[in-house]
Amino acid sequence: MLTIDPKEIATGKLHGYLLGAIAPRPIAFASTIDANGNPNLSPFSFFNVFGSNPPILIFSPARRVRDNTTKDTLENALETKEVVINVVNYAIVQQMSLSSTEYPKGVNEFDKAGFTMLPSDEIKPFRVAESPVQFECKVKDVIFTGDKGGAGNLIVCEVVKIHISEDVLADDGSIDQHKIDLVARAGGSYYTRARDGFFEIPKPVSTLGIGVDAIPLEIRNSSVLTGNNLGMLGNVEQLPKLDTVNNFGKEHPQFIGLEITKKHTFAKEYLSKNDVESAWKVLLLK
Repeated sequence: MLTIDPKEIATGKLHGYLLGAIAPRPIAFASTIDANGNPNLSPFSFFNVFGSNPPILIFSPARRVRDNTTKDTLENALETKEVVINVVNYAIVQQMSLSSTEYPKGVNEFDKAGFTMLPSDEIKPFRVAESPVQFECKVKDVIFTGDKGGAGNLIVCEVVKIHISEDVLADDGSIDQHKIDLVARAGGSYYTRARDGFFEIPKPVSTLGIGVDAIPLEIRNSSVLTGNNLGMLGNVEQLPKLDTVNNFGKEHPQFIGLEITKKHTFAKEYLSKNDVESAWKVLLLK
């Protein structure tokens, strides 16, 4: 058996062991605003519910291991004392992953990930309209566990309003676990779909995805492609070059001149195989 003293290994390696062993973890898709009203949206898997009377949720936007900096979510929570925690289900997991890209401060992750900003009733941060359950929360306390890279910052939230989509309710009014179809975080690039098991999503850490908002409207408004499909398309760093698209067309002449719906259908088939580059080439062919 491998035995480890946490003080004797690098924080990054320890981080990997912790996340690989303590899984699956629910995801707090946290929406905040800064003092100037700029929205921010980011997912955190250091999260759970810790009481129902009062209803308390706690999540931790930890200090970055690589450079010991803090995240906008933490700064915003300290400034405004408000946050919306949206739950993540399978229908929005690709878009959620895209939103975790570290875009520059001031960039709206709602737009980049293709989500709809929904006004809250009791607080200022926006809700994610596509999330099946949204918790409007007041920040009661922030517990700092350290000042070095990897240290947690526990944001203690009291729920002041809950919004639940009727689409995920059972006949008796409870939340149907099959209908809500939640996902959770595991180690590395792995996630788990609560009702089905594990699957993998490449995490956008080293690259800066173009975002759903950079996808042409004809594609974004597709009647075929789903939010997950758009999330995958928006997670590329750049579009294929024209010459590679033309070469693809020569190799696959059946895709040239297709009607839009058929073109999107073929692209969706490539996306189902995680072949995002080929999907883009089909979409860009004239």
